[in-house]
Amino acid sequence: MATPVDPDFRARLSALNEKFAATVPGTLVRIRAALDACQAGGAQPSQEALHQLHEVLHGVAGSAGTFGFAVFGQEARRVEQMVRAVLANHGGWAPVAPEVEKLLAWASRDAKAAQYD
Repeated sequence: MATPVDPDFRARLSALNEKFAATVPGTLVRIRAALDACQAGGAQPSQEALHQLHEVLHGVAGSAGTFGFAVFGQEARRVEQMVRAVLANHGGWAPVAPEVEKLLAWASRDAKAAQYD
């Protein structure tokens, strides 16, 4: 059996996972704020508001899985792609907002859950 080069690796990774977990409530607040900004624009959000939402979802999608929040990252990526399509097509916002709401509700219950429902 190979000996790890860095015996403290698991401890440091665990500490990073805990640090990420501590940021989740703030991240959910940022997603909520970005969604609220999108909804304040009426039927079609401004490009700026959409960019904000895309940016925060992109950050979650890119990092959550690394820190033990695989499903949160996957679902953030799915919704991020929906937002990206709205940005590209300048339309199609209506089905996105409920998906963001669903992500927020789910993650508020348990962002580390292994199943999305």
